[in-house]
Amino acid sequence: MQANFNGCQQNGETSEEIENGTQQNGACSSATNGAVSSEGAKGTPVKAMSKTDIDVVRLIGQHLIGLGLNRTAEQLISESGCTLEHEAAAKFRSNVLEGDWEKAEADLEELKDLVECPQGLLKMRFLLLEQKYLEYLEDFRLLEALNCIRQELTPLKYNTERVHTLTSYMMCSNAQELREVSHWAGKGLESRQKLIERLQTFLPPSVMLPPRRLLTLLGQAVELQKDKCPYHNTRLDINIDAVSLLLDHACTKDQFPCHTIQILNEHCNEVWFCRFSPDGTKLATGSKDCSMIIWDVDMETLELKHKKTFDNHSYGVAYIAWSPDSKFIVACGPEDCSELWIWNIETGDLHQKVTQSPEDSLTCASWHADGKKFVTGGQRGQFYICDMDGTVLDNWEGVRVQCLACQNDMKTVLAADAHNRIRAYNFDDLTDFHILQEDQSIMSFTLNDTGRLALLNIETRGVHLWDIKDRVLIRKFQGVTQGNYRIYSCFGGLNQDFVASGSEDYKVYIWHIKRESPIAVLEGHTRTVNCIHWNPKVPSMLASASDDGTVRIWGPLEKSKLGNLSESGRSTPV
Repeated sequence: MQANFNGCQQNGETSEEIENGTQQNGACSSATNGAVSSEGAKGTPVKAMSKTDIDVVRLIGQHLIGLGLNRTAEQLISESGCTLEHEAAAKFRSNVLEGDWEKAEADLEELKDLVECPQGLLKMRFLLLEQKYLEYLEDFRLLEALNCIRQELTPLKYNTERVHTLTSYMMCSNAQELREVSHWAGKGLESRQKLIERLQTFLPPSVMLPPRRLLTLLGQAVELQKDKCPYHNTRLDINIDAVSLLLDHACTKDQFPCHTIQILNEHCNEVWFCRFSPDGTKLATGSKDCSMIIWDVDMETLELKHKKTFDNHSYGVAYIAWSPDSKFIVACGPEDCSELWIWNIETGDLHQKVTQSPEDSLTCASWHADGKKFVTGGQRGQFYICDMDGTVLDNWEGVRVQCLACQNDMKTVLAADAHNRIRAYNFDDLTDFHILQEDQSIMSFTLNDTGRLALLNIETRGVHLWDIKDRVLIRKFQGVTQGNYRIYSCFGGLNQDFVASGSEDYKVYIWHIKRESPIAVLEGHTRTVNCIHWNPKVPSMLASASDDGTVRIWGPLEKSKLGNLSESGRSTPV
């Protein structure tokens, strides 16, 4: 028997019949050597097949058998002169699925010259004996199980820690307890099929095909097409059954949030900031007119309606931070403002007004993941951690904070400072360390949901993407105009695959996170776009705030055809 078997007959012999038509997952018997036969069924000449042709035939045959179309698969094998697996591999699969462990171990001897890994044969024998032992235990055949441990598994002198664990399973009082403790599916086809999948990894695919190989390849092709699609932003086709394999995947720009679906006009001065709540049901907007407005979001129609206006913010609202539960907001002013406001959004009440000194400048804030405290700071050297009532729990001296963000570990706070850098600060043990350095001022930054990627708006440089774990600059996005104004960008879309930023040229820029050039440039604002935010729960919804006094809501084309909401809440043309 040849060591390098390529899965096809050389002498024109047809495959043996599939035993009783019940073999699983490509378990066709095969001849002992491997090429394409010169004649197929009934002496019909067979076109010489390339290696690729042979692989395709084998994949189709395996898939047909997986569907239960055994006779069709047998005809395919007969006409092509190909076989699905090495004869010994087919017998091995059959014996494992039937639980005939003695025959399966004998088959291993036939396969030993084909095992690629130096210790592969030992590992395969261990896996077989492990399944055999567990099935003995489930059947309450304790003597046979004990003999398997003592006389077969232990003499292998392999993975003794696992052997000790297996021995402990003898204390289980019933089959259900054994399955729960061992995290094993139990005796039967399911666990044996999983065993086959593990055993297959030690054999080359020319000997034994990986399970469900055709579906795996098709799934990979679909995923690759999605990755290459610049506008893929929908959850509707998350698996292979939801897409057509007859056409390449492609999303159109009309499905992307590129179209104005609503214009919010209730602010009477520059709008500095906008932020959707973590649950996506509300939008908060802050303005130079000293007000903050909360808007309710209809999650189906994407229509926004005015909920409440919060007035009397000294100097205006320049930054907004939602609590993780979407119930509270910390609202900060511009550089001259020494106070911040904590609002209860559910009741509409002012929970607390915080000020430590008239010399303070509290321009940014970020909530800890537990929602019980927050950090705040400003460019005059204030850097505090506070509880829900605004009481300062601790502070960091001498840090001129441009922007900050809390990491998910509830210990680390990242802060951009006046030295064009981001450093990490731990308020528990008062330690800090360097994260990254830019050559110009970091006007703002934000983290993605994993906390690993940071999106920075750099003075005169534009938008930069950093991996803060590896501390490397990944990408410099092109197109945006960034001067000395503070502009806030964001991650968003499905799986946060996109990046969006405002610009001083009155436009909104959107990039795919893997591309430097913008995939969309949105026009409509008439002055600088200060802030962009993507709805965290609606991949097709984006908000932008501008010095022109408006907030634009962007969505797919089908939503834009419905019109916009005016100040009165009526639908009007865009």
